[in-house]
Amino acid sequence: MATRDVNTAHWLSMLYRSHGDWLAVWLRRQTGCSHRAEDLCQDTFVRLLNKAERPVLREPRAFLINIAKGLLIDQYRRAQLERNYLEGLANQPEDIHPSPEELAILVEALAEVERLLGTLSPKARAAFFYNRLDGLTHAEIATRLGVSVPRVRQYIAQGLRQCYIALYGTPHESI
Repeated sequence: MATRDVNTAHWLSMLYRSHGDWLAVWLRRQTGCSHRAEDLCQDTFVRLLNKAERPVLREPRAFLINIAKGLLIDQYRRAQLERNYLEGLANQPEDIHPSPEELAILVEALAEVERLLGTLSPKARAAFFYNRLDGLTHAEIATRLGVSVPRVRQYIAQGLRQCYIALYGTPHESI
């Protein structure tokens, strides 16, 4: 194991021991569910583990809350997407409801879309969701995220590309 990996593991272990229980309690108050809180707490530290660079933390709890809030927002949007899908499905005539096999394929595709959108930067993911789920304009998104409108277009394009990859595979570049 490389020295950096050992140092990162030790740093993360110390951070978890110092703030993990506190974060779980904070998340429990936010979610009202101890199981969701524990999952989100673990996901928060996994996000830290997956960072390329170990951040310098002046305020560790504020940093952890920031990551956890992002995860809460992602979870809320995922649930909203699922509710919208199920509501749309319920409004369909009986004869066009998907079969169990089709439903399984749809769920698998949605999971792959979710996984690939998770690889986007937080701002790119937020821009994509603001546009596709919340219906915000590019200018509104730019204001919320503190970026330019062309940058918002790039973010949304990144999200659309990830959705395309999830559904159809990696596009072939033309020569």
